[in-house]
Amino acid sequence: FKQKTAYEISACLVGSEMCIRDSHYTEVMFSRREFLQYLSVMGGLFSTSSFPTIASPKNITEADLLKFDSKGQVTLLHMTDMHAQLKPIYFRPPSENYGVGDFEGIPPHLVGSDFLRHFAIEKNTPLAYAHTMVDYVSLAKEYGKLGGLDRTAYLIKSIREERGNDKVLLLDGGDTWQGSYTSLQTQGMDMVSAMNLLSPDAMVGHWEFTLGKERLKELTEYLDCPFIGGNVFDTEWEEQVFDSTSFFEKGGVKVAVIGQHFPYTAIANPSYLVKGWSFGIRTELLQENVNKARENGAEVVVLLSHNGFDVDQKLARIISGIDVILTGHTHDAIPHAIRLNNTLLLSSGSHGKYLGRIDLKVNNGKVVDSTSSLIPVFSEILKSDQEMMEKINEVRAPFEMDSQKVIGRTGALLYRRGNFNGTWDDVICDSIIEQRDSEISLSPGFRWGTTLLPNQKITIEDIYSQTAINYPEVYKIKMTGKAIKELLEDVCDNIFNPDPFFQQGGDMVRVGGMTYECYPKEKMGHRIKNLKLIRNGKHIEKTKEYIVSGWGSVNENVEGPPIYDVLENYIIDKQEIKPEKPSPVRVIGM
Repeated sequence: FKQKTAYEISACLVGSEMCIRDSHYTEVMFSRREFLQYLSVMGGLFSTSSFPTIASPKNITEADLLKFDSKGQVTLLHMTDMHAQLKPIYFRPPSENYGVGDFEGIPPHLVGSDFLRHFAIEKNTPLAYAHTMVDYVSLAKEYGKLGGLDRTAYLIKSIREERGNDKVLLLDGGDTWQGSYTSLQTQGMDMVSAMNLLSPDAMVGHWEFTLGKERLKELTEYLDCPFIGGNVFDTEWEEQVFDSTSFFEKGGVKVAVIGQHFPYTAIANPSYLVKGWSFGIRTELLQENVNKARENGAEVVVLLSHNGFDVDQKLARIISGIDVILTGHTHDAIPHAIRLNNTLLLSSGSHGKYLGRIDLKVNNGKVVDSTSSLIPVFSEILKSDQEMMEKINEVRAPFEMDSQKVIGRTGALLYRRGNFNGTWDDVICDSIIEQRDSEISLSPGFRWGTTLLPNQKITIEDIYSQTAINYPEVYKIKMTGKAIKELLEDVCDNIFNPDPFFQQGGDMVRVGGMTYECYPKEKMGHRIKNLKLIRNGKHIEKTKEYIVSGWGSVNENVEGPPIYDVLENYIIDKQEIKPEKPSPVRVIGM
């Protein structure tokens, strides 16, 4: 059934159910909700994606990566969630990405073989490597690293040359200035100066706000494009802090780009860093901004968003008049845009691994046709843009010696991305327990952090790629078993609440020194069960106190050593880092 092509499948309404017939009149019954969900996904699958399924590395060429069914008058290029990665990296896709409610089992909540089957991608191909964790280590050795802003710059210049700069809009989805050793040392200036060379047309943010209001103001003044977002307000005067919309004319078409900063910045990150500002999704205001853009003559309306994929799936269904949503925050990567109602939705991954592209054909003020693709930035195939490479070397030069200091070696694959603990998280949690003499450790469910293959050197830069934040203190406190469970329940609801408007965080908080069972489909307060200490196998008792250490607290005036020092000391002491314990979390019911 999945292999039927679009023209071989017809649908009809039969009472309260949808009936799908293939060309042989085989019928499969769906509920109305199931059918609408099916269409929302398959609408994207039947759209055209130009990137070929390449069988071997010998066949992959620059021409393959640039090949595209150019269309219409407007080209949108999208980068998001770079997390300050200027050079090529390894980044293992997740092995779990659970969706709940209406979002269970549909993109982006597909991984591994399910992802490959859904998007008709062959195993052991470049796309399989770029998008899944299947045979990751062997394919990583075969295809090499992805990303590198110099390679992305070359891609962008090539597309601008092919299409004409007057047709191309380059949009930055945020989480650009944070996530590396050099970005922490320069407080984001390394990324701003490098990104300015790309000449982006607009930008939104999330982790940019963790640099603090004053630093954010300094950097946005240096930035060569508008920092837009209509969902941030001054709490004293109830005035909008940033412009909501930027207007452009591309290919003779008037385009409005509406910005949306991460709506839960003041909850997921320290509120004292943005004191006096309020955030939120603000759906009514968003609809007003779309309407105003249309009234001002916009023929194409683009939402440049850092809401996250599921939030934007919901927005696509309830906000009218948006032609394209370019989404970020959740680091999801799909080979091409999906269509929800009349809106195209594309998520362009993270860490510089991809460049998103959508071409739009516009007639009589309406989008009538489109083509989309997510282009993997294979660093060993694409040329390096000399101008950008010189800038990268320039901004990294003062820190190169310190950042490249080798402190250990990997004995296993170290990765982070996934709903629950990755091996990098296990190492961080183990380091906290040992260095802070604690029973239990907690580590934030951050989605950023690069991957190291087995038998790779570990450098200072690798540590900061996992830990580079402005509130790195590792606290040490006493918590009752009841408080530990309540904390886990609260974070779990942020991830698995069936209404994406209530999903406020990243992935699940990582744990060390304990195990538990997670039931994502249960209600709040009933998802976390059977908590045990690893050291003795005993159940964690409600009234008993435990020594707990963690980092990334959103509270002010937290005391403790910075996490990157704790992790560095641990790796230097161990030398070979090889986490071997099974996952501390057992997921049930998914």
